[in-house]
Amino acid sequence: MLKKIKNKLKSKQGKVLIGNFFSLSALQLVGMLLPLITLPYVLRVIGLEKYGLIALALSLVAYFNSIVDFSFRITATRDVAVFRNSPKKLNLIYSKVTTVKAIFLTLSLILLTLIIIIYPPFYEEKFIFFSASLSLIGYMLFPEWFFQGIEKMKYITIINITVKIVFALSVFVFIREESDYKIYPLMTCLGLFFSGIAGQFVLIKKYKIKYYKISFKRIRSTISANMPIFINQFVPNLYNNSGGFLLGIFGAPALLGLYTAIRKIIDLAVTLLNIVSRVFFPYLNKKKSAFNLYKRLMFSLTIIGVTLLIISNQLIFWYFDITSPYAIWVLILLALSLFGNTAYDVFGLNYFIVNNQDKLVMKNTVWVSLIGFLITIPLIYFYNIIGASLSLLISRSLLGSGLYFKFLNLKTKG
Repeated sequence: MLKKIKNKLKSKQGKVLIGNFFSLSALQLVGMLLPLITLPYVLRVIGLEKYGLIALALSLVAYFNSIVDFSFRITATRDVAVFRNSPKKLNLIYSKVTTVKAIFLTLSLILLTLIIIIYPPFYEEKFIFFSASLSLIGYMLFPEWFFQGIEKMKYITIINITVKIVFALSVFVFIREESDYKIYPLMTCLGLFFSGIAGQFVLIKKYKIKYYKISFKRIRSTISANMPIFINQFVPNLYNNSGGFLLGIFGAPALLGLYTAIRKIIDLAVTLLNIVSRVFFPYLNKKKSAFNLYKRLMFSLTIIGVTLLIISNQLIFWYFDITSPYAIWVLILLALSLFGNTAYDVFGLNYFIVNNQDKLVMKNTVWVSLIGFLITIPLIYFYNIIGASLSLLISRSLLGSGLYFKFLNLKTKG
């Protein structure tokens, strides 16, 4: 396997993969490490309870972030990768994506406003929830799908790293006492907004992308064509995001703060694995024969990651000043969930979706996500933070294993 990897990396396409890997690695590592640097400070200043309240607001908005994205991170990336040498096609793709995203952004902000106004606990902290909601504008504007499709990840890296560094420095400047907790989500919102503006500027000025008015018929067909992958991308929120959200509703905010802090570490590992997955996605669309090499690489990295996380538990808890007896079990359960997450990326995103079997992946995701959501409610109600962690482990394991067995069945028949 090592010999095959070495030969691949020597090729022209291999060099592109390496460049994209390091660009995305730099972005994602900075994006994850900077919060890990600022988080201990934030927890000391505002406390686990206020941090849990912010996490609850961000969990609510996360549902709508998936709606605004509407699967374009996958479908638009795939389309751009295929038509990257056709300016006319790229303009059409950009126009469709921008129009549909703007429609869903408007609907999302309206619905979020109603939820915040109607539900008293959210309305009591309306500044936090409205600030978190405005972050959707930044998500809508930033054309990550375009840069990934043309395999120019450096633009994603430069823009986002600059904004994230400014945000991290601002935390130490503006978050000075417990009452400053309200500023935190607003700062996040502003950072995402400026990232989006900078991304649009590069898109229009450097690549001469133009926006054209899209007919209602084309808008409808775009929504219809993207619906299977949108469902596939959205329904995982029923288990992936609902654990934290329901923990914030049913449990104490401090427990959500603890759960979120530990998930930051796990999400760092998820991010690193997703970097490899996202870098290979455009490449595997062009060269499907590299799948087996990619599969071995992903599972090898996952085994290493899970092992390092578990044996480093004392260091992690010392760094975040975590003393809760629940912490070790939360860390172990969430770390083991990485295997299911990797299986989904390998067999779902980079095999079945690459081979245009979007509906197969959608059906698996829908059923598992519904099951995951149904088990999440009683698990959190009876077991609180342990239940939230166990729910994520079970759901990710079912999601990944379902696609793995479909893959085996296909290979057996073939």
